[in-house]
Amino acid sequence: MTNEKQYVSETRPEETPKGEFRHIMPLQIRFNDVDKFGHVNNTVYFQFYDTAKTDYFATVCKNVDWESVAIVVVHIEADFVSQVKADNHIAARTRVSHIGHKSFHLKQDIIDLDTQEVKCRCMSIMVLYDLQRQQAIPLPEEWVKSISDFDGLAPSSNSTKAET
Repeated sequence: MTNEKQYVSETRPEETPKGEFRHIMPLQIRFNDVDKFGHVNNTVYFQFYDTAKTDYFATVCKNVDWESVAIVVVHIEADFVSQVKADNHIAARTRVSHIGHKSFHLKQDIIDLDTQEVKCRCMSIMVLYDLQRQQAIPLPEEWVKSISDFDGLAPSSNSTKAET
């Protein structure tokens, strides 16, 4: 038996309160992530968020042909709450908070795993993009169902409205 902390969420969908994060991914802070002030540079957070959203979609939306479609960020904003230092143990939490016809809102946090303190919050609006036709396309119903089931979202009438 080991004394190492188990950081990955093992929560089942039926046990996760609505609005809670089920996808939690531990992150490694690399030497070059830290600037001369001794904290993680603000540009690195977006790399952390990209890593976590890639893992989120690999977990939630199986069998996607990433050669023909992509998920494109059309808006992103971040609030830097507290510094992350080189020796912190951190993770990214990821969840979809809203699903539309062609877009969805992705919420992410960087947290300190030892204290559970939120270090940074991010909100992105993303669209599904057809790489061959070079345009946004509707989210497949199987994605909507998988994401809704995973994150505990109620079926929305917004998923039938045209939006970008």
